[in-house]
Amino acid sequence: MKFLKITLFLTFFLITFAGFAQKKEIQIKVHKVTDHVYMLIGQGGNIAISVGEDGVFMIDDQFAHLTPKILEAIATVTDKPVKFLINTHWHGDHTGGNENMNKEGAVIVAHENVRKRMSVAQFNKDRNRTTPASPKGALPVVTFSKDVSFHFNDEDIFIFHVHEAHTDGDAMVYFTKSNVLHMGDTYFQGKYPYIDLNSGGSTQGYIAAIKKALLLINDDTKVIPGHRSLSTKAELQAYLEMLERIEKKIITEINAGKTEEEVTKNTALTKKYDDLKYGDWFISGEVLRKTFYRSLQKVQ
Repeated sequence: MKFLKITLFLTFFLITFAGFAQKKEIQIKVHKVTDHVYMLIGQGGNIAISVGEDGVFMIDDQFAHLTPKILEAIATVTDKPVKFLINTHWHGDHTGGNENMNKEGAVIVAHENVRKRMSVAQFNKDRNRTTPASPKGALPVVTFSKDVSFHFNDEDIFIFHVHEAHTDGDAMVYFTKSNVLHMGDTYFQGKYPYIDLNSGGSTQGYIAAIKKALLLINDDTKVIPGHRSLSTKAELQAYLEMLERIEKKIITEINAGKTEEEVTKNTALTKKYDDLKYGDWFISGEVLRKTFYRSLQKVQ
């Protein structure tokens, strides 16, 4: 019995230590995008910062435990404080550091639906998981319904809402002078997107959001996705074509009377892009097919 207790203790200790070590190993990498805009990659959604005389204008903040590292990374490029923090949507890998950043003096800004969702518990029936309401200090204190502009660091910054895309509260942020667009999770560079139907997202809105972005940018625009690597208009255009081809195939299946299970299991519908490794990350081809089916069925 004593040996068993020791074994259980050691197992618990090793698991705990491994989890702690994993957190310690996360590094915040800073990538210079333009003279005044940087992208920070760590754990969670990609962060963007604009730096200049007015201070730091920040987009998303990943998880709470990373805030000290994120602030240290920002300090490597500027000694100015974070004045504004924009949330591209409500998910915790983009808003987890909100309360910490509020304590640092940042004014948190987001679409009104972000505040609404963060204010109450959110239940995701597909994952059977409830996200508790955020503390008051983590909530956006400035919200908008459609668009809002900032004039900061000698830059006109245009923030615009895209409807029912990744969620119902998505915003993209365009730095007009620097020609940089942060798309939040309306773009997962090189991988299938996660479209949160439980949070008001839709495949139709997701595609429409990308089309809106493409109308705004040009061939020289630097595109910051919600996850993965810095991108371009050409890559975003190819991403749109991928989604539209899959959508067309699934619409054909729905019109032929196929069930959700039949569409979900039909690997041929996404085979081309499965082979290109679009589905070897967070969202598989199977999950994407199911998402398209459920979203499209709502408008049939």
